[in-house]
Amino acid sequence: MGRKKFTMDPKKGIQSLIENDLLQSSPEDVAQFLYKGEGLNKTVPGDYLDKRDEFNIKVLQAFVKLHDFADLNLIQALRQFLWSFRFPGEAQKIHHMMEAFASHHCLCYLGVFQSTDTCYVLSFTIITLNTSLHNHNVRDKPTVERFITMNRGINEGGDLPEELLRNLYESIKNLGGRVKTWKRHWFTLTDNCLYYFEHTTDKEPRGIIWLENLSIREVEDPRKPNCLELYNRSHKGQVIKACKTEDDGLVVEGNQLVYCISALSPEAKEEWRKSIKASISRVPFYDLLETRKRRIANKK
Repeated sequence: MGRKKFTMDPKKGIQSLIENDLLQSSPEDVAQFLYKGEGLNKTVPGDYLDKRDEFNIKVLQAFVKLHDFADLNLIQALRQFLWSFRFPGEAQKIHHMMEAFASHHCLCYLGVFQSTDTCYVLSFTIITLNTSLHNHNVRDKPTVERFITMNRGINEGGDLPEELLRNLYESIKNLGGRVKTWKRHWFTLTDNCLYYFEHTTDKEPRGIIWLENLSIREVEDPRKPNCLELYNRSHKGQVIKACKTEDDGLVVEGNQLVYCISALSPEAKEEWRKSIKASISRVPFYDLLETRKRRIANKK
């Protein structure tokens, strides 16, 4: 009930949760509630976090600190931050959120930027670049030279290293506009399915991946160590059978061609690889169906 009230009126929803002893009244506890986002529409936390009274400002600061930007470059940190909520529509509200992000990121990486203003401006140009490069309606795609020019003089009057800007440009260009950051999940393996949960206390899984006719292999990823990839070796280009629960409770089918998982250690990776491989089942029907499709295609 408190979550429904929060969706309709964030301030009253938080007050209801506190009054019913479902939430502590400290900024840190409210921030944790928003960060976990269980059952919340991601647009609502953004609206709540921007309220400019003293308590909400403290909640915003605590919310940003919950994001661990260690070992993440600026693009990866931005992706992680923007995944946890949806920007409110008003420019002034976006400004406050990005100011908090820039301050926290600079604390995590002392000495990289001369000031939080540098991080703030560069973050916005990265968001703009991402939209321009990957929106099909934008015909005039910015070049790396234009991106460098856009960021001249933003480092307290000086320029950022050109190599840094070129690397940022290439990362945005190659990663694509809809790639999300890594997100921590907890997995269980049973009944030839891989179930994943957002929190260890969750009773219902966030998503399910069926292991029928899949293969698993080790892969290298510059952002994460100990990676494994689930893919369909026999039927390339075929979406893996999976489903997940959206924030509004709606269950939707997955649309991934591969699933990449990062284990905590090389030992854990090997243990998961063996366990998943042993749980993968073969269903001949899919092979027969694929053979029939190829036969039909050859007749055309």
